[in-house]
Amino acid sequence: MDILIVEDDTEIAYLIQLALEKEGFCCRIAYDGLAALQAFDILAPDLIVLDLMLPGLDGLEVCARIRQKPNTKDPYILMLTAKGEEIDRIIGLSTGADDYMVKPFSPRELVARLRALLRRSLRQGGHQTHINRTQHFVVDIEQRTASRQIDSTDALEILDLTTLEFNLLSTFVSNPGRVWHRTHLIEKLWGDNFFGDERVVDTHVARLRKKVEPDPANPTFIKTIIGVGYKFEDNSLA
Repeated sequence: MDILIVEDDTEIAYLIQLALEKEGFCCRIAYDGLAALQAFDILAPDLIVLDLMLPGLDGLEVCARIRQKPNTKDPYILMLTAKGEEIDRIIGLSTGADDYMVKPFSPRELVARLRALLRRSLRQGGHQTHINRTQHFVVDIEQRTASRQIDSTDALEILDLTTLEFNLLSTFVSNPGRVWHRTHLIEKLWGDNFFGDERVVDTHVARLRKKVEPDPANPTFIKTIIGVGYKFEDNSLA
């Protein structure tokens, strides 16, 4: 399992590397934003530990650029920040971070967070072979592809989704009409070891809406249930 550590403080970077390599992970360190993007292209890591404050490109910009890359491997990203007040900023911006930690942190907690992130793919992958269909969407769980009907035609377009976006859409499409509380979505997608704020769900729903809704500001499919969470509305064809 390959992990890219992006941290400009050499001592912190080394401590992270030491803790992760003791757990059997293969790590590489980048000390600034540009080096991180170069290392990402070479290493294709499974997970990235990304500091928010970096020389040159900051962590938010690095995260956004990685999410925009048309790579087959879509890594999980855990953001590090030294300031508690930055948490709302990270959650509020649709940069694609999957989780965050505030410095200082214990190596044991960091390892637990990373293992929780890596288990997401295992929770969602499985050995299912069925395809979920609604009136406008087709989700192939085995091939991990999602398509949407183009306007009023029968043609389908393949959606370019991140791993978490695919898992979120798959959850919605497999349960049309169900109201999902944010805590239910966290349990489904993140598991029992989620440490963040439940508002991170809103960030990922907003990102998914931009890719599946004709008008993200007035969603047709992913409806907000005020004070509760979300409901996916589209007729099932199962």
